Amino acid sequence: MRAAFATAFDDADPLAALTVGDAPEPSPSGPGWVTVRVRAASLNHHDLWSLRGVGLRENQLPMILGTDAAGVDPDGNEVVIYPVIPDPGDPRGYSLPSERHPGTLAERVAVPRENLVPKPATVSFADAACLPTAWLTAYRMLVTRGRLGEGDAVLVQGAGGGVASAAVAIGVALGARVYATSRDAAKRERVAALGATALEPGARLPERVQVVVETVGPATFEHSMKCAAPGARIVVSGATTGAEAAVNLRRVFAMQLEILGSSMGSREELVALLDLVAAGRLRPIVDSVLPFDAAREAFARLAAGDVFGKIVLEAAV
Repeated sequence: MRAAFATAFDDADPLAALTVGDAPEPSPSGPGWVTVRVRAASLNHHDLWSLRGVGLRENQLPMILGTDAAGVDPDGNEVVIYPVIPDPGDPRGYSLPSERHPGTLAERVAVPRENLVPKPATVSFADAACLPTAWLTAYRMLVTRGRLGEGDAVLVQGAGGGVASAAVAIGVALGARVYATSRDAAKRERVAALGATALEPGARLPERVQVVVETVGPATFEHSMKCAAPGARIVVSGATTGAEAAVNLRRVFAMQLEILGSSMGSREELVALLDLVAAGRLRPIVDSVLPFDAAREAFARLAAGDVFGKIVLEAAV
């Protein structure tokens, strides 16, 4: 079968470690595993990190990349793959496809049957394939960890990124007043078109917010703290500018702020996210849809960074 996989690690040039070609058919890793015929899969920055060698060891190569996919199960059901696979050997208690088990950027992938979520008929394979990682992470940050309430305001830092742009769209769909920052003027225009108030990084907001979505880290964290209303939740799922951020503890206790970590989401949260899309309240942001044979081009687009939304690879029907 055709697949996109890591055959080496290259921190300076991750695309040099990428191979698109033939790979062995998937082999179920245990009882209850099934093989899904992939109809659409989407890329994440996780895939570039894998090519750089983050989270993988050389003895795992070659490793098929990809965490997100939608397809058809052995019974002919249209499904979305929930990517969180229980893994007691991982400190998180789980692993994603392409970390321990072969990933989703292939014609077929093996996963536990319990990780299959029915795809609503009104949701396309391409849209469904956008949701399981970045969009699920954003949903959990806002709804579960951030406890977004009716009439709340949200600040999304670095809104050009995958999780952040998803958080903007989800926040607007849930009725929040969304403020979003980006250094890129073109991305600010895209954010504004989604219904958010787009701002330059560090700009003064017209109000303090109840929830902050933080994926940037030190470059924006002080601004996030200053924009937080009393009792606000600052939810962190990434740190693209570094892992060490200064925290003003006086502001934390005086304003009774909560700083919360968040990662991925539950199967039930993915179902709720799919329901939002099926009801027409939300549409994933798709940067481009390419045929699977254009996987190398898709990775090049992702690595270049000039992307807004998800890049989707579709299989030939």
